[in-house]
Formats: sequence, structure tokens, C-alpha cells
Amino acid sequence: MLKTFDGIALAILIIGGINWLLVGLFEFDLIAMITGSSTSIAAKVIYVIVGISALYCLKFFPAIAQQQTLD
Repeated sequence: MLKTFDGIALAILIIGGINWLLVGLFEFDLIAMITGSSTSIAAKVIYVIVGISALYCLKFFPAIAQQQTLD
């Protein structure tokens, strides 16, 4: 169950990162386009979910650091 949750959080984080890439390169906010506005409730919920996923994914850093010391 936890592995599934990790995968979902990572996928959401990647989607959010791609959205920010689009904003940075082309000034195109895909989430705002899908929801109608970047200030809509739906867009804000999506942004919060992406942020929570980013915070959740911070737990991967110790595992990554440990793996690098083993290599």
C-alpha cells in the first residue's frame, strides 16, 4: 500500500513539475487552462495537492543519500 502511495505522490509531483516547466518556458499554466483560471477553487485544490505531494516526497532524500553511500 505504501509503495502505491509513494508512486502516486511521485507522479503528482512530476505532473506539477511539468506544469511549472510550461509556465517558465511558455507562460502557459496547464492547470489554469484545464480549470478555467489559476484562482478557481479547483486549481487551488490541485496546487495544494501538488504541494503536499512535494512535502511527502521529501522522505525519499534519506533513502537516496543512503543508496549513494553504498555505491
